[in-house]
Amino acid sequence: MTKTSNATNYPLLANPQIQLHGPVDNFMYENFKNQLANAGGDGPLVVSITTLGGDPEMARAMGDSIRLLREYTGRETLFLGKVAVYSAGATFMSAFPADKRFLTHNSRLMIHERIMNSTVQLSGPLNTLAPVLLAKLNEIQDSIRIQDEGFEALVEGTQVTIEELKSKAPSNWYIEATEARARGLVLDII
Repeated sequence: MTKTSNATNYPLLANPQIQLHGPVDNFMYENFKNQLANAGGDGPLVVSITTLGGDPEMARAMGDSIRLLREYTGRETLFLGKVAVYSAGATFMSAFPADKRFLTHNSRLMIHERIMNSTVQLSGPLNTLAPVLLAKLNEIQDSIRIQDEGFEALVEGTQVTIEELKSKAPSNWYIEATEARARGLVLDII
C-alpha cells in the first residue's frame, strides 16, 4: 500500500535553507550560524534537523537566533524535523510556534528531562562545606527553571499540557509523527 503524501501542500519545505544533522553541539551551532548568514532575507526561512540530541544550551542558542530573526524582521520561520528529533532537537523545535512545525513521515520526537552528571567533593573546614552544597543546589534549581521554560514553549498552543509533559519526560517520552500531529505539537506531516 502506497502512502499518500500531502507534501505538495507545503512546497516551501522541499528545500530548507538551513539543514542540520548530527549531535547538537558547538560544531552544529557554527554550521547553523553560517547557513543562517547565507540564507538570504526574502520569504519564509525553513530549517530542517535530524538529531539524536546533544547540548541543550546550543539548542537554546540556535532557537534564540530564530526567535530574534522573527521578532526583528517579521520573517516567517518553519521547522522541519526529519527522522529523529530527540532531546536537544526538541529543545530547538520549541523555538518555533506549534503551527510552524512539521515532521516527515515516520519521524519521532523524544523529550526528556535535562541530565546532570556531577560529583560534589566535600573537603575542608565545616564552615566552608555548606556554600559548596548550596552552589550545587542553586545550579540544579536554575537548570530546572530553564528546562521548564523550554517545556512550556514546546507545549504552547498544543493539546499537550505542561503537567503531562513533566510526568512523561523523566522516562524519555517518544512521540511518533502521527501522535505529534494529533496532539498539535506539529502542524502536519509531509
